[in-house]
Amino acid sequence: MITLSSLQMKDIVYIEDGTKIGNLTDIEINVDIGKIINLVVATKTKVFGMFGESREIVIPWEHVMKIGHDVILVKKNGAFPTVQISPKDEDTATYQQ
Repeated sequence: MITLSSLQMKDIVYIEDGTKIGNLTDIEINVDIGKIINLVVATKTKVFGMFGESREIVIPWEHVMKIGHDVILVKKNGAFPTVQISPKDEDTATYQQ
């Protein structure tokens, strides 16, 4: 048995080239048939190597190839839909030296 909290600790990686996509934030379940439909993965892209932008990628369950000890391997078949995440108050903290 696998719990959602244990899945959230695993990295999501493309099986073709080993690129890390991000970490699992949520799953979508069809409660009528009792099956997982999609994985929702939070990514962080860097702009000019410094500033991060958070997005969520929805990966269909059919693209999940293997759930390992440390990673979830998914196949890269087409573009996954992305959703922009609005920044939270705690994410906008400024750092001083």
